[in-house]
Amino acid sequence: MTAQSGAGRALASQAVTRTRIRDLIVERRLKAGDPLPTEPELMAELGVSRNSLREAIKAMQAVGIIDVRHGYGTFVGSAGLKSLEEGLGFRLTLSASGDLADVRELLQLRRALEVGLAREVTAYWSQGSRAPLEAVVAEMDAAAAEGRYFPDEDWRFHATMYEPLNNGLILDLLRVFWRTFQHVDDKLPGPRYTPKDAVSWHREICDALASGEPERVAQSLVEHFDGISVRLAAAGKSGATKD
Repeated sequence: MTAQSGAGRALASQAVTRTRIRDLIVERRLKAGDPLPTEPELMAELGVSRNSLREAIKAMQAVGIIDVRHGYGTFVGSAGLKSLEEGLGFRLTLSASGDLADVRELLQLRRALEVGLAREVTAYWSQGSRAPLEAVVAEMDAAAAEGRYFPDEDWRFHATMYEPLNNGLILDLLRVFWRTFQHVDDKLPGPRYTPKDAVSWHREICDALASGEPERVAQSLVEHFDGISVRLAAAGKSGATKD
């Protein structure tokens, strides 16, 4: 057996072990934070070697499925979106210095998600106080008056707007999209919108929510993302002209 075929067998064994561990978690209806059986117990129950088990656990720990707490044991992880964020962040970094296609597609995806939720957020925010959103806009306004951008307040506005939907996956996805875009924002070549522009977009979203009209909320979100996307469109035309 060659070294290459041996490595292939080892990878296949680890993949099978990962599947068996996932099946065990599902079959026992374990939740995030619940302890897993000990290493000897898992080896006996799954019929796998110590090396295969440890490599499988290491791989599952990297993506958040398993949480290893040294000195305490191995637990079911929260299975967050860490691997998605890292992979997407890498793609956007490459895209920012290339054709910008992935950056455009990310903005399109985020716009589709947020605009698609316009009816739900309108139903909530049109019925009560919008003070939490308005307070964030006021902070944005103060920063803009000093000529400063406000990425933290920007994220807080969007997180606050969708939090009442009680959908953790939506917030996790939006957080990944926001973080990865912010990582490359300063590297994008097109002319950037001004802080005052950003304030006006968010203020209009607040006003639209107050109106109780989902169509107006959706349109205000479209204009928000169009304002960001114009920068990429301008960069694309500039590149085409140079060619």
